[in-house]
Amino acid sequence: MSSKLNTRYLTRAAVIAALYVVLTYLAGLMNLAYGPVQFRFSEALTVLPFLFPEAVPGLFVGCVVSNILSPYGVLDLVVGSAATLLAALWTAKCRSRYLAPLPPVVCNMLLVGAMLAWYEAGFGAGFLAAFAYNALTVGAGELAVCYLLGMPLLHVLEGRGVSGSSLA
Repeated sequence: MSSKLNTRYLTRAAVIAALYVVLTYLAGLMNLAYGPVQFRFSEALTVLPFLFPEAVPGLFVGCVVSNILSPYGVLDLVVGSAATLLAALWTAKCRSRYLAPLPPVVCNMLLVGAMLAWYEAGFGAGFLAAFAYNALTVGAGELAVCYLLGMPLLHVLEGRGVSGSSLA
């Protein structure tokens, strides 16, 4: 990989990370970024690994930085960021743009739903009920953001002929 391509890769990853942080903090100002009901505008960016491989580290770094202010502390820093990383890696493997938003929905629903359930109820008797509730609400918010905001973003970028290889 040439240094010019390396620089472009790192720059795109950094821009994606910065956008993720700004959009998460914007959602946070409206109390939509953390908790069982989430509508993180930044999650619309999770479709980008379908087009850009550099979106994977960009999304992960952006999520780590965003979760520094999470009310769930280190737990969200680790679990929430892992959910975003796994979703980004899975999205990069998608063959259909219509399926590209699905990995973030599934990963966040399961991992963040479980994290919130553990935070609320521990692994006691209330865990399964708390998990069902949190998985449903986190999944619904993620589904809305990824399909209502992420799919149009993907459509616009593809319509303009934008892809990782076209920007190299």
